This record gives sequence, C-alpha cells and structure tokens, in this order.
Amino acid sequence: MKRNEITEQIVVARLAKGLKWQQLADAIGRPVVWTTSALLGEHPIPAELGTVLVGMLGLDESVVPVLAASPMRGGLPTAVPTDPTIYRLYEAIQVYGGAIKELINEQFGDGIMSAINFSLDLKKKSHPSGDRVVLTFDGKFLPYQWVSAQH
Repeated sequence: MKRNEITEQIVVARLAKGLKWQQLADAIGRPVVWTTSALLGEHPIPAELGTVLVGMLGLDESVVPVLAASPMRGGLPTAVPTDPTIYRLYEAIQVYGGAIKELINEQFGDGIMSAINFSLDLKKKSHPSGDRVVLTFDGKFLPYQWVSAQH
C-alpha cells in the first residue's frame, strides 16, 4: 500500500472514530503539530508509536512499517498551494519572508533557520475582533560556512 493511500485511511478513520489530533498526540506523548504532520505523511513514525496510533485508528498493522519509513516530504499537489489556509501561509511568507530573512541575518549573521532541527507550535488566542492564530516557528540557526577544499 502506498503512503498516500494510508494517509487517506488515517483521515477517514480519525473522522469516523471522532478522534481529535490532540488525542492521538497525547496517546504517543508527542506534540500535536508533529503528530498531525507525521500522520499526514511528513515524518516517519517510530514503529512503537505507529502501533499505538494504528490501534486507535483501527487500521491494519501492516501499515506500521510504511509509517516508519522516511517519507518524501513537501508533497503539496501544486507549486502554489490552492487550499485557502495553506495559501494564506504561503502569502504571509511571500509578504514577510524577505523581512524575516533580513532580520535573521542582522540578528544572527549570514545563515538560515533550520526546518530539520525545528518545532512548530499553534495556539488559539482570544481577541476582541475575532480569535487569532498564533504560530511559533522554532528552528535552529545554521550559519553559512565556507569550507576550503583540502588537497
């Protein structure tokens, strides 16, 4: 079975069982953003955790090794996302990405924020004009380094 087929089974089973992403995350002791992303195919899920999740979702145990395999990440169906929520994040990065890059370079030096050594938190914040979505990107700073070739 292909990973995208398993992802479809996960989504259907979660809805059919009335499970929240947070419940699944709590069951394996992992952050909800990581767990959701992993179940949607963006991270490998260690077999012992996959077994717990598969049991909760009522899926066949044969999917556990597929869930544990390193995935092909970043599988959005189009270069520019069309889902409104994902597109708005894309739009925010288009508008603020240059400023974020400049401020990282000014405050840390020439380098990048890692998306490999990384965590993401999502919170709901009440606000008089409507609830707010608060995203916290927490990535390790990685400086660019020039390495001379040794002969």
